Amino acid sequence: MAGSASQPLPQPPSPLVQRVHHQLRARITSGEYPPHSRLPGEHDLSALFGVSRPVVREALRRLREDGLVFSRQGAGTFVRGPEPESGKALAYAPVGTIADVQRCYEFRLEVEPANAFYAAQRNNRAALDTIERALDLLRDTTYAHRHREDADYAFHISIAEASNNYFFLSSMQALKEHITVGMKLHGLSLLGPSGDLAAVLEEHASIFAAIRDHKAEEARDAMRRHIQGSYDRLFEGKVLDLAL
Repeated sequence: MAGSASQPLPQPPSPLVQRVHHQLRARITSGEYPPHSRLPGEHDLSALFGVSRPVVREALRRLREDGLVFSRQGAGTFVRGPEPESGKALAYAPVGTIADVQRCYEFRLEVEPANAFYAAQRNNRAALDTIERALDLLRDTTYAHRHREDADYAFHISIAEASNNYFFLSSMQALKEHITVGMKLHGLSLLGPSGDLAAVLEEHASIFAAIRDHKAEEARDAMRRHIQGSYDRLFEGKVLDLAL
């Protein structure tokens, strides 16, 4: 139209800002940072995510625009409580039966290979360090002939974080109880006479190596083989008929 000036399009946030924004949003909606809690300070968040303070500052600004947090001068940034008519954070019913564990494995078989694929494409040094720390803990417990589901979960959730996809990460965090129950049962099966902790450690190491080397398809396939192997070892072909 004559006489009107076109408005410039807003600039998209940088990839680092998007990553920190998505990961903080996922931690808030999953309840890791519950309503009314204070978020870590900018310095701590910078160290946690391996980014500069201006990146953290911009991510926090976006969270304020989302209505998820608010700031108090001199006190920090706090998570908002739920609005009276707002929906609850993504969550699932507690694990009730072995069928729930089976369904969770089916979910993981679809989502976690994608996590690994995108983590291989999008990882950065801070994300790789987080995955490697979890792998080192898995290695230590394997050498001690033990299994720790918290270390196992830390490895898998760090890959979800490295994928830089809020939807994947939020779903994995909401299913934490289901996933860790399955990991605990799988770990117990590995401690039996037919178990092979060392082979499972090698599966984790192969996933990490593919992500580190930016081999997205190899990372996806390695993750799928690992979860399918866990599923097979746990259920030993005795899966439930979920059509009933």
